[in-house]
Amino acid sequence: MDFPASATTANLVAAEQWRALFADFSHIVLVANSDQVDIEELQAEYPSTTLFIFFNKVYKVLDKKFSGHSLLISRAQPRGANIVYRQEVADVVKLFAPEKFLGIMNIRLGAGERLNTTSDYLGTPTGHLDLTGYCAEFYPANKTPTSGFAVALWLIDQQIPAKTILAGFSAKRSEKWRVVAVHDWTFEQVFLRLFARVGKLSMRGGVSTNSYASLASRFPELPAAEISLTIAEVLSTRLSQTDAQVDKLVSLTNVLRSIDELLRGLKPKFLKRTKLQKEE
Repeated sequence: MDFPASATTANLVAAEQWRALFADFSHIVLVANSDQVDIEELQAEYPSTTLFIFFNKVYKVLDKKFSGHSLLISRAQPRGANIVYRQEVADVVKLFAPEKFLGIMNIRLGAGERLNTTSDYLGTPTGHLDLTGYCAEFYPANKTPTSGFAVALWLIDQQIPAKTILAGFSAKRSEKWRVVAVHDWTFEQVFLRLFARVGKLSMRGGVSTNSYASLASRFPELPAAEISLTIAEVLSTRLSQTDAQVDKLVSLTNVLRSIDELLRGLKPKFLKRTKLQKEE
């Protein structure tokens, strides 16, 4: 099989161009920035005809140069991609083997998000995919989709022949990385698991058996809607109880939060002092 050469994302903008690029691979693995991802194990599990798609700050999952076919998704922001304005492009790109790195797909999901240029990415070949409003019809209105969710959905809608696999898409918090509240992680998990159950994608590790589904056979005299409403009632009660405990924790940590805000306000002075000491 002939694979796309490295740096083939340059100047791609149309869905048809991206579809043609992805069609050359047997598998497409979307790799979340998650502690649950073991890159060596993941790469060994799939054939050499696999394309691995990474997102933004890949140093969260890569600690050395990745040798497989790879592509980086860089999400646009109002100020441009975060790896651009945080000046992390060089640190991110160096983690991909140049001969198998296809380049960057800079995506936009909101009208207020600004796409970046190849020069912004320090000359790294860059293509663009404008998905503004792509998830607007069904995604919760007060939240914004994650890049991984949007790209997974887009790949499915394009009916690309490659098998789509999600790795590390658990929406679980970790000791190192936080779960950003601007996204609706619960909604995305429901959506992706339903896709997995109908066979449109695979979630690495599989989708566990839904224990609640067995309730229907246990209570045949009850309609499915009644069982669903009861589950929702219990979950609502538990969430309300959790909210009450969180409120107590917020009250207890008011002093610590005030100290934290004070130290954050002083941080630039500390950094400036350190910089001057180094120059001396």
